[in-house]
Amino acid sequence: MTDVARAAGVSVMTVSYAYSRPERVAEGTAAKVRRAARRLGYPGPHPGARSLRRGRAGSLGVVLGEPLTYGFEDPQAARFLAGVAGVCVSERVGLTLVPTTGAADDVERVAEAAVDGFVVWTTADDDPVLDAVAATGLPAVVHAGPSDRGLPVVGIDDRAAAGAIGAEAFAGARRPAVLSFPLDRARRRATIDGADPAAATFPVTRHRLEGLRDACVENGGEWAGVPVLVCSRNSAAEGETAAAELLRRPDAPDAIAAMSDELALGALRAAARRGVSVPDELAVIGWDDTEAAAPAGLTTVAQSLDEQGARCAQLALGGEATGVYEASWRIVRRASTRG
Repeated sequence: MTDVARAAGVSVMTVSYAYSRPERVAEGTAAKVRRAARRLGYPGPHPGARSLRRGRAGSLGVVLGEPLTYGFEDPQAARFLAGVAGVCVSERVGLTLVPTTGAADDVERVAEAAVDGFVVWTTADDDPVLDAVAATGLPAVVHAGPSDRGLPVVGIDDRAAAGAIGAEAFAGARRPAVLSFPLDRARRRATIDGADPAAATFPVTRHRLEGLRDACVENGGEWAGVPVLVCSRNSAAEGETAAAELLRRPDAPDAIAAMSDELALGALRAAARRGVSVPDELAVIGWDDTEAAAPAGLTTVAQSLDEQGARCAQLALGGEATGVYEASWRIVRRASTRG
């Protein structure tokens, strides 16, 4: 900057203002500064240096807790990120995606993120990334939990919603089954009869299992005999594979409660391949009311993930949020259940 000032015949402060506060520099003088800068190959003040001087990075960090591609491939995550991005646009700040993989360097990646605050996509109780986020001292909000780090949480009452949607799925069913999200960060695929919700370290999985167990018992069933097929990832392909495994059993289910529309859509495909009639022989429910749910006739839980993303971003950028912010949900009844 000193070299540019000397070449342009102006003060260093004038060069600085030409880039940071151009309204304070005459157009002719600013043009002279830019010409000198081009001759010397000077691109302007480094963004990192400007951030340090202002004391802010001008960006909101989103910790995905998943591979980076998940934010673009998963319909629910994409809707959530769209809500976050909308607030970033209105607040004129950038959006920094901070993917984590479960490796030791996740904590370092969070600690080094040049952001003014964090939004954390739902994760497990024992995820060290939560402690890393809290340790930065920056404003932070967690979507759907955990809620034990003193950070504000935005989400729905998953247990209540699961109880309501489970009642739809299990009405008249004698052999209910569940397609579940992973129980913990190991993401092992397994089939567990009467899975204990307390074993799930992902709060979303735990609370939805609790609600589905409530619905099963209220329907006169015994949770201990309900097969819970734990999926390693949220995808229609995995849902189809899991449902096909259940439908090959001698005691094939007559109702499947899936923890997402993606898993449920896979279950519908598996049923179609085996010639199983939905809902007469098999009731199927999903979760999230994605764009594919209505064409498939899928009964599901509707929640506005883009609104929740926006709320998370607003709270993180506001910097003074505490407690739990409960979002709304509703049951959308379609042709995949018997009610």
